[in-house]
Formats: sequence, C-alpha cells, structure tokens
Amino acid sequence: MTMDEQQRREGGGGFAWSQRAGRAARNRWLPQGRRGPMPWIIAIMMFLSTLAGGAGLALSNALERMHGELAGGQTAQIVEADAARRADQVRRVAAMLRADKAVRMVRIIPEEALAAQLEPWIGADAGADDLPIPALIDFELAPGTTPATLKAIAMRAKAMAPSVRIDSHELYLGPVERLMRLLMWLAAGVMALMILTTGAVVTIAARSAHTTHRGTIDIMHLLGATDVQIARLFQRRMALDALFGGALGLGAASVLLWLAGRFIAATDAELTQMIALPWRLAVLLPLIPIFGTLLAMLTARITVRHALERAL
Repeated sequence: MTMDEQQRREGGGGFAWSQRAGRAARNRWLPQGRRGPMPWIIAIMMFLSTLAGGAGLALSNALERMHGELAGGQTAQIVEADAARRADQVRRVAAMLRADKAVRMVRIIPEEALAAQLEPWIGADAGADDLPIPALIDFELAPGTTPATLKAIAMRAKAMAPSVRIDSHELYLGPVERLMRLLMWLAAGVMALMILTTGAVVTIAARSAHTTHRGTIDIMHLLGATDVQIARLFQRRMALDALFGGALGLGAASVLLWLAGRFIAATDAELTQMIALPWRLAVLLPLIPIFGTLLAMLTARITVRHALERAL
C-alpha cells in the first residue's frame, strides 16, 4: 500500500476536499430522495414494522390486563328453579366466601345484568319465573391460594347449595391467552424480519451506487477525497431516504392503528377492548423508524467502506 493510499484511507493527505465540492458531488451522482425507489421501499418496510410493533404492544398490554384481572378469578354458579330458595343459597354462599380469609373479593351478579345478556336469545319478556336464570357469584382468591384451599371452599359451598359449580376464569380463557401470546411473538418476529430486510435493501443499494459511480469515486480520490468522506456522502443520503420513508411509514401505520382502535372501542366485548393500544405504549412506535434510520446509516457506511477498501 502506497503512502497516498494510506493517507486516503485514514482521511489525510492530498488536496483539501472542501464542503462545497462534497455537496456538489452528492447532488450530482447520489440518488436524490423521492426520485429514487429507496425511500419508498423503506416506507413500506417501516409501515409493516410499525403495524407489527403496534399489534405486538397491544397484545402485550391485553395479556398483562388479562393476567391481572383473571388471576385468582372464580365464578360460583347456582342452578335452582325456586327463586326464593335460590336467593337464600346465594346469600349463604356469598356470606361464606366473604368470611373466608383466602377470598379477597366477592360480587353477586345482579339478575337484571344476566337477563340483559340473555335477552338476544330468550327475549325481553322472559322473567325469572318463566325461565329460571342461574345465579352467579364472582369471587377472587388471594395470591398464593393453593388448590386444596379452593377445593375446601367448593365443598363448603356444595353443602349450602347442592347445585353449585365453581369455574376458574383462567381455565376457560387459557387457550385465548396462549393464542394471544403466540400472535404477540409472531408480530415481534415480523417486525424484526422487516428491519433486517431494510438493512439488506440498504446494503444492496449502497453496493449498486458504489459500482455505478466507480469512475466518479476515482476522480474524487484524485481530488483528495478520503474513504471516510465518501462514505459519509452515502451515509447522509441513506439517512435522508430512511428518515423520509420512516416518517411516511409511521404516519400511514399510525392512521391505520388509530382507525383500528376506534373500531375496537366501538365494540361491547370486554375481551376485545383489552387489545386496544394505550397511549403510554403508542408513544414507543416512533422508535421503530428511528432505529431503522440509524440502521440504514450504519449499514451504508460499513458497506461503502468495505467496498472502497476492496477496490484498493
């Protein structure tokens, strides 16, 4: 390696490479923003990454809420045709639960609320005497309660109400939780894949630009430009493309996520509303295009530096 080549790689020697010459070279032969396909490709990648990230954060929030609300949740169902006897059994079972130290919350579901939920199927005129509605008692066990304690509670409730049946909330919502967890990790995988694809696209674009303008780069070297200065030109251009594409993708994905949140909020299903993306997590979404921009800058710089070193 000659002295001139060593100085060119390290950034010294030769004629001074002025900022005006650098700007002229950048404006003449580097891809110009929205004129090329690069920012639009990055916009698509950031759009999909932001959607996947928003879906993953929403599912993570839903899982956290579900685990907090369903942990230790139980429902006692009392099936009794006689209204007076059913009311007496509900009162006795609720009193037993409130007196138990292993139970930290007891709530009797009003018959009006149950009738309102059954109205689409049994009609508004069906009363408790015409069609007896099972009584429901929601209660929550204290943290650390053992299955043996729950079994003892069920046996005492059975002695007061022979038809009582206790169901665990986690038991019938467990498959839903596992599905949501699978979808959350799938969204995280899609987001990671899109970001890696963005890096690969930037690498291909940087190599292509270097090959296309190899003659111009040689002239710049003769004028005193160093490898570091030339790599900075590519780095700046890719950064601007990534910023434009990232902002465009983030804006489009944010609008779509906002519309999805409006539709979710309009539903009456409590489980569906858990999937809504709260603002405290939505503010993390701009980090995705910011990370994509930093990745594009670093990838372009490393790619061009390696290409220039191999050309020596």
